Amino acid sequence: MYEFNTKPFTAADYLIHLKDRAFRATDIVENTFNVIEKLEPTLNCFTETCKEQALAAAAATDARVKDHTFGENNILDGVPVGFKDNMNMLGTNTTCSSQMLKNYKSTYTATCVNDLLGEGALPIGKLNMDEFAFGSSTETSVFGPSKNPHDIERVPGGSSGGSAAAVAAGYFPIALGSDTGGSIRQPASFCGVIGIKPTYGVVSRYGVVAFGSSLDAIGPFARTMQDAALAMNALKKRDPKDCTCQGADVDFTTVIDGNVKGMKIGIVKSFLEAEGLTTEVKHKIEEAAKVLEEASAELVEIELPNAKAAISAYYVLGPCEAFSNLARFDSVRYGYCEEGHPDLATQYEASRKTGFGDEARRRIFLGSYLLSAGVYEQYYYPAQQVRTLITQDYKNAFEKVDCILAPASPRTAFKFGEISDPAQMYLSDMFTISINIAGNGGMSFPVGNGEDTGLPVGAQLIAPAFKDENMLRAASALEQHYGPAQIAEVE
Repeated sequence: MYEFNTKPFTAADYLIHLKDRAFRATDIVENTFNVIEKLEPTLNCFTETCKEQALAAAAATDARVKDHTFGENNILDGVPVGFKDNMNMLGTNTTCSSQMLKNYKSTYTATCVNDLLGEGALPIGKLNMDEFAFGSSTETSVFGPSKNPHDIERVPGGSSGGSAAAVAAGYFPIALGSDTGGSIRQPASFCGVIGIKPTYGVVSRYGVVAFGSSLDAIGPFARTMQDAALAMNALKKRDPKDCTCQGADVDFTTVIDGNVKGMKIGIVKSFLEAEGLTTEVKHKIEEAAKVLEEASAELVEIELPNAKAAISAYYVLGPCEAFSNLARFDSVRYGYCEEGHPDLATQYEASRKTGFGDEARRRIFLGSYLLSAGVYEQYYYPAQQVRTLITQDYKNAFEKVDCILAPASPRTAFKFGEISDPAQMYLSDMFTISINIAGNGGMSFPVGNGEDTGLPVGAQLIAPAFKDENMLRAASALEQHYGPAQIAEVE
């Protein structure tokens, strides 16, 4: 058996070495689970592993290597991957890290999962998250929090914290997450990896348990732009099962050449002067702007006048959609059922009280109130008007620039328990939420460590709708300067 005693491979590395028959795909699976066995007691990235499915997929890859058809129609052939645990996959539990779905067995596979498996990827397991994606730290998971591989006393971010931490720790080169208000980009920033939220409608949401149906987006985590582009190519397909998904025609691997000559990069001055933005993050974003300018991009100052209202609008729209989407978990059709109650009404109330955690109940209560008679007109309708204004702001900005550079998070990763006030926790997504409201593409790229904390900082790149190639191109220029994301040394 091949000795995997070098640094963890990228997806591109696996493809090259498998083609050269340096090792087998089954060796990859065994090595991956050896790494997991070593680090998982510390990091807690998984809610479930699926070695049997991974070995079955590996055997199929090895068969293609043997008959010389390897990689012909499978762009991720033999590449180990992980999936956030709100993505259905047949043969696994899909729990959303909640007591409500702790024993729920998937009856089908989500399109985004199928897209990667159909390209030959090896499914390693389901990854930890904030309960139903409600959170920015993975602290609301019923399985306990995942740890940040760069400092296990700190959060990995959320809600896709398990996905970001797993890639940062080197479990595998690609993982999928979901992003409703920053849940890919913020943990990517905290863990020092690449995280992409595509334009709403590029990647199918079919089979992903919904938080906010008009806000949710599915995207990859990776450590190199090559791997991120490969994952995007696998995910960008149109899906007739999701009426909002039209896919994308671009080959993302062709745009990551580092050439930004002539590109106009927007700088939002109000973002860099925002209250709560730490000095070390501000300095790293300013540094990234200089890197792009030195690579022959043009910096253009722009305004997003209504972006400051994004958090207020989001915490009206998000809870309303969450309230609607969580109504199905009633203990009768499916979901946690607390037995021993005399009638369905008391069973329903007791099951939802026990099945949902504090943050999930908070969002349900808020959404129920905001949609009630007399309140809807006061809050929900104005929030939709603000959404229109924010969308128009981005449309106006992208008439002047090709891409926008901004912070992904106002700070580096915080310690467990450091933020207990929900309102303060919500501010973790102050720079990411407006992109979900408008539907544009956004991504986080690691631009080194902060000068004060020594922890990773992510620069956010924002693209016009259905022009995600713009932000990948700009990120590739940053990668030429900063290099790929580094594997964290877990202590």
